[in-house]
Amino acid sequence: MNALPSAPLLAGPPPRHFLDLRDFDGATLRAILDLGSRIKRMQRGRARPLHPRQPLLGRALGLMLSKPSTRTRVSFEVGMRQLGGDVILLSPNDMQLGRGETIADTARVLSRFVDAIVLRTGDATALRELARWSSVPVINGLTPDSHPVQILADIMTFEEHRGPIAGRTLAWVGDGNNVATSFIEAARLFGFALRLATPASHAPSENALAWARQGGADIMVTTDPRQAVAGADCVLTDTWVSMSDSDAEQRRVAFAPYCVDVALMALAAPDALFMHCLPAHIGEEVTEDVFEGAQSVVFDEAENRLHAQKGLLVWAMGGPQWQDYGEEEP
Repeated sequence: MNALPSAPLLAGPPPRHFLDLRDFDGATLRAILDLGSRIKRMQRGRARPLHPRQPLLGRALGLMLSKPSTRTRVSFEVGMRQLGGDVILLSPNDMQLGRGETIADTARVLSRFVDAIVLRTGDATALRELARWSSVPVINGLTPDSHPVQILADIMTFEEHRGPIAGRTLAWVGDGNNVATSFIEAARLFGFALRLATPASHAPSENALAWARQGGADIMVTTDPRQAVAGADCVLTDTWVSMSDSDAEQRRVAFAPYCVDVALMALAAPDALFMHCLPAHIGEEVTEDVFEGAQSVVFDEAENRLHAQKGLLVWAMGGPQWQDYGEEEP
């Protein structure tokens, strides 16, 4: 019996996978974000087609969603269609993957049908395995270890409201989860200071912290949310109980001191922003007066998932001239 090949069989340049922020240099990530911002400017007013050049016309995106999704699914699906492409939604129950077919075989088959794959999964190893065997770009739509597409939208949102993020200070309050991990990586790559306040029992990834600090990132980890938030330009939080968590009540007890309320926000800079990647649980990780208050930009943040991810899709599939797209059309 012949051994399985160690790489995809289709010839051509290596696919532009987007798995974790640490896989890139800051310049590439900045170029993707700048492209997303240019694409967003094209959407002002809808008197003419959003994307008359249809840069992804004839392309197809496979959305593999093994975890429920609102923003990830809708932003990628709408974004791909607006750029001229098509989308097919793939759940485990719709594929032979749910009946024992291997990730390697699934990746090699889908590579013959679609031009890129977004994977949202509860198994972080599945992402790298899919990318290993895929000859088309694989994009991380969320794993338990990281959520890089969320951070692209968050940085876009901050810079729209407050200018360049380099040299600013962001405070993360709550769970040292997958979003926190991607923010740690972003701190090194985008040059902002990051203050993380988490319970000792839910501290952020030591591996991510070591990698970021090795690159000179300014990162502080504390158990005191007041220390993290003091003077910060932006305060961020996330739900305390994620879909895969089975210890909901224990987590609520551990995180009770980490609720972002008016008193905590008052310790931040006077013009500090509040962000939350959603879904929010009012009265747990954030109070209603903060979530609905003047400093909150959570719905701008949610909208920017669409624009940042359109930049990402054009980068992944748009060919060698991808950076030229997004200029104002005649």
